[in-house]
Amino acid sequence: MIALYHFWWSPASQRVRLALGYKGIVCENRPLAFDDDETFFALGVARSVPVLQHDDGRIWTDSVAILEQLDTLWPDEPIFSGVLPTVEWDGLLAWRKSANALFDRLYAPVMPAFRGLGDSEPAMTAYRSEVLHRFGVSIEELSNDRYAAYDQLMTVAHLRDLATRLARSRFYAGRPSAADMLLAADLFPLQLLDGVTLPLDLMYYVRRVEEICRTSLRDGLCTIG
Repeated sequence: MIALYHFWWSPASQRVRLALGYKGIVCENRPLAFDDDETFFALGVARSVPVLQHDDGRIWTDSVAILEQLDTLWPDEPIFSGVLPTVEWDGLLAWRKSANALFDRLYAPVMPAFRGLGDSEPAMTAYRSEVLHRFGVSIEELSNDRYAAYDQLMTVAHLRDLATRLARSRFYAGRPSAADMLLAADLFPLQLLDGVTLPLDLMYYVRRVEEICRTSLRDGLCTIG
């Protein structure tokens, strides 16, 4: 059986979880703790998730690369072939790259809501240090800045236009595809920001993708409410 090593709070990991669920691929789920360096060392890969390990020992890394390769081994329920035009996928990746810094700032304060991080004092100590090094400010300061960062994201990422498109087409390309796995996983953490509300059509969309993929993005939350 293949195995998926991942962090519960990682949107990149969630993309792959959604895709595996959509395709009905049976997979051993191996969530990791933030400070679990030993597993990455044993796998012989950089400390980055997700990691998809095949029965024969082959390892796939990088969520986008994994999504792009899944149809080659599991052609049923395609997420690219005949479903998602290359130009649409490339455009979506360019859109995501343009807003990456804002997504990361908004994600940082909500990641401790997940197991493997928020439920471990040593993991949180390491995470706080990483956040301070990466952003130059604390988790609390990023949280306090969430309204301004979200307003910027709404403009840069054209979230209202995206909501209108997805309400009309139901899925990014009109039918489920890798684009939806990427978008839903990237949008979901924004719903966990206190006092921030995604456009309702985007919230409906994320739920729609979870249902078609038979995968809950709330799995791994320290408290399910």
